[in-house]
Amino acid sequence: QVQLVESGGGLVQAGGSLRLSCAASGRTFSGYVMGWFRQILGKEREFVATISMNGGDTYYADSVKGRFTISRDNAKNTVSLQMNSLKPEDTAVYYCAAAAGFGITSNPSRYDYWGQGTQVTVSS
Repeated sequence: QVQLVESGGGLVQAGGSLRLSCAASGRTFSGYVMGWFRQILGKEREFVATISMNGGDTYYADSVKGRFTISRDNAKNTVSLQMNSLKPEDTAVYYCAAAAGFGITSNPSRYDYWGQGTQVTVSS
């Protein structure tokens, strides 16, 4: 079992920045691919970013590429999402997720554990 707890959400004006963090506990953190997803009420969960087990590989949704950066610290069991140049369309609940496996993936069905989510609201 892996427990994931997100933090860092909030209200920010368009053009601003937020940094989301996800703290993991339980099984060996470095053995999991980590991802960030987001969801607007009534819509399907959307892939945002993913990072490999050693942090060497990352992949982003086109909608956030160049604005968001995913990183991880295996010594501290954390994964972060730095979000810059935020837009109102980035407003959503953001979820951290962990996938037991080998390669990075944008497919939410590949992820085994999910956090409870943190709300990000970007005002125009």
